[in-house]
Amino acid sequence: MSTQTEPKLVTQIDFARAGQITPQMKEVAEREHRDPEYIRERVADGRIAIPANIVHIKKGMRAFGVGEGLSTKVNVNLGISGDKADAAEEWKKVKIAEDFGADAIMDLSNSGKTRQFRQQLIDETPLMVGTVPMYDAIDYMEKPLVKLTKDDLFEVVRAHAEDGVDFMTIHCGINKSVTKTFKETGRLMNIVSRGGSLLFGWMEVTGNENPFYEFYDELLEICHEYDVTISLGDSCRPGCLYDSNDATETAEMIELGKLCKRAWAAGVQVMVEGPGHMALDEIAANMKLQKRLCHNAPFYVLGPLVTDIGVGYDHITAAIGGAISASSGADFLCYVTPAEHLCLPNAQDVLDGLMATKIAAHAADIAKKVPHARDMDDKMGQARRKLDWDAMWKCALDPVTGKKRYEESPAATEGTCTMCGKMCAVRTVNKIFEGTTIDLGMED
Repeated sequence: MSTQTEPKLVTQIDFARAGQITPQMKEVAEREHRDPEYIRERVADGRIAIPANIVHIKKGMRAFGVGEGLSTKVNVNLGISGDKADAAEEWKKVKIAEDFGADAIMDLSNSGKTRQFRQQLIDETPLMVGTVPMYDAIDYMEKPLVKLTKDDLFEVVRAHAEDGVDFMTIHCGINKSVTKTFKETGRLMNIVSRGGSLLFGWMEVTGNENPFYEFYDELLEICHEYDVTISLGDSCRPGCLYDSNDATETAEMIELGKLCKRAWAAGVQVMVEGPGHMALDEIAANMKLQKRLCHNAPFYVLGPLVTDIGVGYDHITAAIGGAISASSGADFLCYVTPAEHLCLPNAQDVLDGLMATKIAAHAADIAKKVPHARDMDDKMGQARRKLDWDAMWKCALDPVTGKKRYEESPAATEGTCTMCGKMCAVRTVNKIFEGTTIDLGMED
């Protein structure tokens, strides 16, 4: 009789490989109009991730699936900044994210009582919560960057896991090999990832290997204990069009692909992060290359921004790239706001960035034939044909803004808007089919 104990099932990938469908898999399947077995199979082989920390599950979070065959998810970044520490403003942003359909919130707080804010966020929001522990490390450990040790960094990761963070961006792929390529080939914008730049600086000053790469197995043990999905950060993402798809970006992507396999072998869920800035005609190929090199792991992208000169309107430049990237295989879009490259976004910036990214994600889902993605668009068409404005608001991604604009400019002719008024094409054709008089150019 064997005395060997069965391995403990903790993570979604553990359960999936054991043939067990978790409540979270069932919830994702129902929301995505998929069979639960479809979800389980893809979680088992890493093509779908369900970022759901066991701590956050107990607090009542909703389960979201990210990956193959699912709707494109959207993330909102927020958090307390050292230059503008206003927790009340950040809670306004949380409310906007929840009310207007974000799937995830990344708390990028880097100053002050970050843990208090993070813990309250996890207590209160049902959305996925992500963090970047590297941002928090300097204040958390109360040490300058170059004095941080490997144990310090891993202590911060463990604290985030204990708090219930569902996914963490950790820059494991920027190792000595990648930095050698970076220094040999050069770039116009160098390294624009905040976490990547901090690790690059630490490596250069100390002469040591990236501890998240060198001690990756230990990192995976922490992630497995709490079912934290590791979001492999792209330290070397292009920060301008000139650097896109260069040797440095590709060298890191190769490393990330290797790290994906090691994470899956350890029973840890994975997402991979991507660009950045990239010309329109390069995006589709980049998505396919990432999927190939990273073994079809879910891909999480920032934009990409399709031009470098859209300052003040970068939510638009990112939405254009986001629609193309998601329709070409990306699974998760990080929003970009009009404040990108300029300042910490305010609440209105967050709404504008979220809606632009939601539109991009939805447009891509229609193109990808995600089940039922177009249902609401067809309902909107029916509502517009009937000039049923109340029904239109129910179909709109942002019913508040649409209704407000409509009511601010009342039309003289009932049922129309001030763009066309009595000459409304829909009204005219409706009247023809109703057999009523067409009154164009005449008084009623």
